[in-house]
Amino acid sequence: MDYTMSKVPLEKAEERQILIFDLLDEEFALDISCVREVLRFQDIYLLPQAPDFIEGVINLRGHIIAVIDLRKRFNIKIIEDRTKACIMICKIKKFIVGLIVDKVKEVIVLSQENIQPTPAVISTQIDDCYISGIARIEERVIVILNLEEILTNEEITGLAGIKK
Repeated sequence: MDYTMSKVPLEKAEERQILIFDLLDEEFALDISCVREVLRFQDIYLLPQAPDFIEGVINLRGHIIAVIDLRKRFNIKIIEDRTKACIMICKIKKFIVGLIVDKVKEVIVLSQENIQPTPAVISTQIDDCYISGIARIEERVIVILNLEEILTNEEITGLAGIKK
């Protein structure tokens, strides 16, 4: 069965498109509507006194974008070799941010029946407030992230300061 995205618009309200990416050989996903574009890894300019998971900022066509390292945010082992890493430009609440991931894999269309709620006991390495559901496709298990919960209100306020 082919799960790659086609150019056919979604016909059923219970279907959604998700972008699948890797972190430490585990598959995660975001709703495609949050993702603006995917960039090759590039130079990131450090910010003094930024939270540990904010890697710094990039200049994207004249706009300063804060870059979040999802490995650091989720307390996943950090890798030094980022030659294959990508920066996904995403909208979180009212901000545009970059998210560093190991590899962007594919966009798929899922029916709501393939997405299960987060189990009470989670065996993944991240806090369950970051998870909006778990997709099961044949033998694959994909954690769908809730992008709106990745940053706290205090962290959002800090990002607002970067923009000034």
